[in-house]
Amino acid sequence: MTDLKPPRIEFPCDYPIKVMGHACEEFRDHVITVMAEHAPGFDREAVTVRDSRNGRFQSMTVTITATGEPQLKAIFEDLKTCTHVQMVL
Repeated sequence: MTDLKPPRIEFPCDYPIKVMGHACEEFRDHVITVMAEHAPGFDREAVTVRDSRNGRFQSMTVTITATGEPQLKAIFEDLKTCTHVQMVL
């Protein structure tokens, strides 16, 4: 029997982060502010925003250059501080 371990991420690397939340300006601003704080220099032009079918929710995908697990953990924790954020992947 072989122990299957999840693949380790080799840093630095391009790392997409998807955030889902209520479709409002505060949600979008919060995501951009957190990314700018933890991953300065990320490509704001490459951020994608998709509306849900009924327009109540949005998903934002931001690709950053991840430098390590502590950075990713801090991003995920800070994103979740906003009441408009529903899920972070």
